[in-house]
Amino acid sequence: MPTLRLALCQVDPTVGDIAGNADLVRAWTRKAADAGAQLALFPELMLTGYPVEDLVFRRSFVAASRAALHRLAADLAADGLGDLPVLVGYLDADGPPQVSADAEPGRGARNAAALLHGGAVVATYFKHHLPNYGVFDEDRYFVSGDALTVVRIGGVDVALTICEDLWQAGGPFAVARHAGVGLVLNINGSPYELNKDDIRLPLVRRRAAEAGAAIAYVNMVGGQDELVYDGDSMIVSADGTLLARAPQFVEYLLVHDVELPPAKEPVDHGEELSDGMRVVRADVSDIVPPARTGEPAVGGIIEPVADEAEVWQALVLGLRDYVNKNRFPSVVLGLSGGIDSAVSAAIAVDALGPDRVVGVSLPSQHSSEHSRADAEELAKRTGLDYRIQPIQPMVDAFLANMSLSGLAVENLQARVRGVVLMALSNQEGHLVLTTGNKSELAVGYSTLYGDSVGGYNPVKDVWKTLIWRLARWRNADAERRGETPPIPESSIGKPPSAELSPGQLDSDTLPEYDVLDPILIGYVDGDLGRDGLVESGHDPAIVDKVLRMVDTAEYKRRQSAPGTKISIKAFGRDRRLPITNRWREDG
Repeated sequence: MPTLRLALCQVDPTVGDIAGNADLVRAWTRKAADAGAQLALFPELMLTGYPVEDLVFRRSFVAASRAALHRLAADLAADGLGDLPVLVGYLDADGPPQVSADAEPGRGARNAAALLHGGAVVATYFKHHLPNYGVFDEDRYFVSGDALTVVRIGGVDVALTICEDLWQAGGPFAVARHAGVGLVLNINGSPYELNKDDIRLPLVRRRAAEAGAAIAYVNMVGGQDELVYDGDSMIVSADGTLLARAPQFVEYLLVHDVELPPAKEPVDHGEELSDGMRVVRADVSDIVPPARTGEPAVGGIIEPVADEAEVWQALVLGLRDYVNKNRFPSVVLGLSGGIDSAVSAAIAVDALGPDRVVGVSLPSQHSSEHSRADAEELAKRTGLDYRIQPIQPMVDAFLANMSLSGLAVENLQARVRGVVLMALSNQEGHLVLTTGNKSELAVGYSTLYGDSVGGYNPVKDVWKTLIWRLARWRNADAERRGETPPIPESSIGKPPSAELSPGQLDSDTLPEYDVLDPILIGYVDGDLGRDGLVESGHDPAIVDKVLRMVDTAEYKRRQSAPGTKISIKAFGRDRRLPITNRWREDG
């Protein structure tokens, strides 16, 4: 049986950096060639980054993508890599944007893949299944392809597919069986969410059975605004055996030799019809890849990590790429001594290093000594740049000129803190991190333009109960490695409080978090209504209170900073509700 040495290039492109992304392809193709690869794969929309959103509507951007593709093919040949077939995602179009007045039915922007060989584009494929749920809006941007491209490489018939094509039954993978291919290539921009790695392998196995062929699944890695991609690339045989699997959250070259069935019929350069899709065989002769050299390549299988480790890596990578890709030199955040700011600071230090993290203690007259001590202790443990800026004189100046009381005074303190952090940002160029968790964001337990101020929130999609789990995991992980745990135990163990009034606790306003979070998870992530939550065993009075808080806080959430998505339904891109909305679950 023929054997192909596959190189799955799990890399981190940047949206809009077409030249930089092309350079990534050239650099990693060189690594693949040095490993003796005979076929290299790069992720979905590799040349443009993913998702490109409304950049799709700019004809200049589409033209730049297409030009870069052909230039890349020539550059690979000039690099001495022209003999190695390379599959790369790019943005194409065969007609005007669908939103334009001159739009044509069945034509427009295409989420595309191209096979490069010998200095030329030898085959292309347009994505068939276009996701339009959660964070995806591909029906808004792209036109669906209706042809499965098959190309012969090293005596094996190989089909080209893109991401969602694998996530839905039927379509390209069913057609691949009809076409008799031995290998299906699937290039992905599949965003991370907790436990998605547990879903992928069974899914790839189902598609392998459907196609009757081996599958090479390569996924993007890195952060893009709220999204983070975890890689987790893999190769699965036609019988569902996992042959090789890459780690999550790091760039990685997965190289593995795969035995594949030889093509059964001669190349016919024609078209077949199956299940409403055409089978288009690339109009090229059998591509002869470079000969394999050295010992057989075994990619190995990286086992998935525990949930807390997985989430922590996602949050670190999401923040690192947001800061670096947007060219911020450093970050600044308020250190209250509480668990949310402690976890956020530890994530920031892991992402950027202590020299690029500024933590500011902003005590008022209500800040406890233990909270100040906890903030200082965290700074010592992590090595970040620690500063103290008391806010009470500034608060007093406001109160000397305004008659405020109660909640207005509490919010004033939070807003003064926000002003201080933004002033440091303006003066020194830091990106301000806000540190409110998903539970607080859900119920509106925050001060607009106060503790919610900031350009990015690393824990925006993390429920409060998970915050505690992450803190305990991170400390235990440090101990396992013989390092100092970054988060003070007292920050983990003490009752949460905003400390904006004497003796204040979160539980004065909210149910205990172990009661609150399951209700929120059901309502926000699971779309359960009131009846469903009560039937699940939650107290009706508490359910009513929580749902009112969630529903009336939409205007706050709409103004919140972006933050790394780690759940099935993050606020923002995933969960989109009207601000003006009189529907209530209690009628």
